[in-house]
Formats: sequence, C-alpha cells, structure tokens
Amino acid sequence: MSNVTVCVRFRPLSSKEKKDLGDNICIQSMDSETVIIKDEKEEGFAFSFDKVFYEESKQADVYEFLVLPIVRDTVNSINGTIITYGQTGAGKTYSMEGPNILESDEKKKGILPRVVDGLFACIKTSADSTKYTVKLSMVEIYMERVRDLFDLSKDNIQIKESKTQGIVLSGATEISLSDTAEALQSLSSGIANRAIGETQMNMASSRSHCVYMFTLNQESISEKRVKSGKLILVDLAGSEKVEKTGAEGRVLEEAKTINKSLSALGNVINALTCGSPAKANHIPYRDSKLTRMLQDALGGNSRTALLCCCSPSHSNASESLSTLRFGARAKHIKTSPLVKVSEEKCSKKNGDASGTRDESFEKILEKMSERLNDEDIKLLEELFIQAGLFVDPDSEEDLESAIQDVVQQTISSLMKAVEELRSTVEMLQRENNAMKGRLAVAERCDALPGENADFLQKIFGFLSSFIPGM
Repeated sequence: MSNVTVCVRFRPLSSKEKKDLGDNICIQSMDSETVIIKDEKEEGFAFSFDKVFYEESKQADVYEFLVLPIVRDTVNSINGTIITYGQTGAGKTYSMEGPNILESDEKKKGILPRVVDGLFACIKTSADSTKYTVKLSMVEIYMERVRDLFDLSKDNIQIKESKTQGIVLSGATEISLSDTAEALQSLSSGIANRAIGETQMNMASSRSHCVYMFTLNQESISEKRVKSGKLILVDLAGSEKVEKTGAEGRVLEEAKTINKSLSALGNVINALTCGSPAKANHIPYRDSKLTRMLQDALGGNSRTALLCCCSPSHSNASESLSTLRFGARAKHIKTSPLVKVSEEKCSKKNGDASGTRDESFEKILEKMSERLNDEDIKLLEELFIQAGLFVDPDSEEDLESAIQDVVQQTISSLMKAVEELRSTVEMLQRENNAMKGRLAVAERCDALPGENADFLQKIFGFLSSFIPGM
C-alpha cells in the first residue's frame, strides 16, 4: 500500500490580480513542504504536503519530483496516474502542457511533453532482449459524455471494467507511437479538438476534463512474458464561481456539469478517507464519468500523484483554501500498485457468436439467481424491461461488470425510493401532529359554555384558512 503523492503549485500573480490588489498575496512560505494561507477574514491555516512549489518554481522541478518516478515505474509495468486539480485559471493546463505541446523552449515544457521524452529515454536504455510498444489514447469528458479526441465521431465512449485490465474505454482510438516527435504531433492534434471557451478569468478556459492514456507493453523475448504498464495524465477542468467567471448560456451549463463532476470526485475522496478501516465503505465511483474513469487511480492498482494548482492572490483566497483542503484529504488515500505480468499464450475465444440481447439478458439473470431469491429475480426482470438494461457480454469479465452495473443501479433506485418514503412519512407525521392539535383545540372548545365554544370555533376556523397546519 502507498499513499497518493500530493504537491501544491502556486502560480505567479496575473496582471489583473496585480492591477486590482497590487503585489499582496494570501500565502506565507514556511518551508518546501508547509504553507500558511489566510482567508478573507485574515485567519491563517497551515498545510503540509510532499512538496510545495512557489511562484518562482520551474517546470522541470515539478516534473522531476512529482512525475519522473511514476514514469520510471510505468516502464517497469506499474500503472501510474498524474492529476492536476484547482480552480479555473490556476495554471493546471500550463503545468500539464506548457504554453504549447510543441514548445521547443526546454524551460517552458510542461509535464506532458516531458513524460513523452522520459518514456522514450527509458526505453532506449533498456535491454536489447526486451521489445517495447507504446500506444496513446486521448479522450475528454464533456457534459458527462466521453469523447474520443482522435476520432470525433466517437462521442459517447463507454467505460468498462476488466479484472485483468482494470478500467478500460471501449472502442477508444489507440495510436501506436514510434518516437517522441510522432507522440507530440499526435498529442497536438488531439488537444486541438478539446472543448475550450472564454470566461472573465481565463481567455482559453478548458470546458472538459482531458485524459491522456499511454499504454506501454514490454515483451521479454527470452522469458516469453509480456508486462504492461499504463500511465494516465488527467488535466481537470477548473471549479468555477459564476459571479467571477461571468458564465452564461452554454458556458454556464458547462460550468454546472464541471462543478458537479468535481463534487463527485470530492465525495469519492471523502468516502475513501473518512470510512472506518474495519468496515467496508461504499465508494460512489459510478456517480460520474470522471470518478468511474479514475477508479483505479483512487484506491486501486496505480501509483498516483496529485498536483494542486492555486492562485496566491487575496481575491482567490477562498478557492485556494478549498483546493488545499482537497489535497490534504487526498493525501490519505491508499493505493495498491502492482506489476502486471502475463504468460504469452493463445487466448481461447468463446466462439464467434456473441449472442443476442435476450441471451445476454438471460445470462445475467441466471448469474444473479445464484445470489438472490425468486422474488428478487422477478423484480430485476421487470427493472430490466422497464430500463432497457440489455448487454452483450463477450466474456466472463464483461458479464461480471454488467452485473455490477445492474446491482449498482438497483441499489441507487432503492436508496432513492427509501428517501422518498422517508419524506412521505415525515409529511404524514406533520399532518398527524397538526390533526392532533386541531382535535385537542376542538375538545377544549366543547368543554366551554355554548356561546364561548361557538365563538372560539369560528375564530379557529378563520385562522386555519391562513395558517397551514392548524
């Protein structure tokens, strides 16, 4: 087990921030690992991380400390994930890509081009008896849809889970890479297709979460074994406050979706870090496409690093404080990175026939009948028919994944029904208490002399028409 590595990077003040508030900043450097930040009320909060990169930090410093160890692990077939997080305009995309993915100035290069250089440099120094293949996929999560940035016709890619491969993107384009130049050109073409928009805080604001996936297969000719490692880089869209960004129309809808998915990410991290170690805790990975895709990175088979990007300006103190709190929670996440090795052998296919939807439907019900009683199975049949939950599993892994999806959806439906029932019970209790009150008043009125009772009942009836619950 290993903890997520968390670093914080403060960008320099922008020209707008300097114009509005001068050179005043809300942070105080204690050392290379600890920073104090003051909120709007000038109250100080201290945070410690694996490393704090201040305004004068260099792109190479971030890469060498946070990313390079994970690149080396990937070459050794250990999965890795690097995530940039922070408010819009905090420097996430600059840290990830640099000014341009094809930037030739070594000082300005971001994490992504340095990763490409690092991967191929490690491959060149490897033994001659080992053959490497590198493949790249690139997608964005835009308005809760996974879009292929190498093939825009694939605008709703499905996320699946495999026991051997973990989380996979079904049908996403994979480009084979032979050298650094080819990799950078491929990345440049994908980035050009990413959704961006203008806000008051950022001229080219990312309107989607962008995910870069490098798959590295390592074939040992002498041992006849294949090892594989996956390196995922995630440039998250920034959290937004509408009053600051001035978002409206389509941009506002994008902001709502971005904030919702980031909230789901926060909920997953809370569930991973706040539960009791002795008790299995439900982790809501399936609440968003983002958290589903990051399932392996967050508590799974991956070595994970998080770069929290912040503004040092007093005008963004509350957002920077929120980002630091997010990073502090993420630091407690435990992951289990493992080397993935497979013997080279012919895989046995289950025939050419994939089966009809009805056959797949029956397979799932048959599998679940081993765990549920007849009444539960009948209920699931009805739910399948109503929701159109048909799958076409080609393997046992797909079947298990489909079962998990159905179980999760069923649990969510039941939880929603329980919540609605609870609300109904509370409403009935309120009505019941109001009825008891009216009966008590009526009984007291009946106990009074005739004329007084009639008068009070008239007053009570009059007030009841204006005051609900009387």
